[in-house]
Amino acid sequence: MYWHTGDARVANKNQQHLKNNFMKQIITFAAALLITLSSFANSAKPADGISGEIKVSFSRNFKGAQLIGTEAREAFTRLTFKMNEVIMSAFYSNEGELLAVTRNIVSTQLPLNLMLGLKSDYSAYWITELFEFKGSDETNCYYVSLENADQKVTLRSNGDHWEVYTTIVKK
Repeated sequence: MYWHTGDARVANKNQQHLKNNFMKQIITFAAALLITLSSFANSAKPADGISGEIKVSFSRNFKGAQLIGTEAREAFTRLTFKMNEVIMSAFYSNEGELLAVTRNIVSTQLPLNLMLGLKSDYSAYWITELFEFKGSDETNCYYVSLENADQKVTLRSNGDHWEVYTTIVKK
């Protein structure tokens, strides 16, 4: 076959034209994909599962808190956070109303009567969970879960004494 320098230039121009068309198609596809994804992102639920009302209320109620985790349920959302080196949880309604705040504590942080009541009435049990609960009505109470080999008992404070909240017999 006989080659002429003009033939090579035509072939290079055709290849360049094909490359340009291919690049235009890729750029157009990428732009369309980006527009589609951004429209879905704007209409979707926030990635952290927290509504705008809850975010606003949380930032107002707990300035400077470091959010650790979220748990969205049907009727409420639980935000776990750290503030002043203390781990706490805030419970919000879906409308952003603060329902309750809890903080884990150790038994020595209990009021004296409650601590002594545990030691005298539940000395054969070990504490698996203990937290202070503050409801929206500004009342404070304490919850403690205790276990032994046979059962798990959860107590709730009522003033300066304990009442049984739940009992689960182990099998």
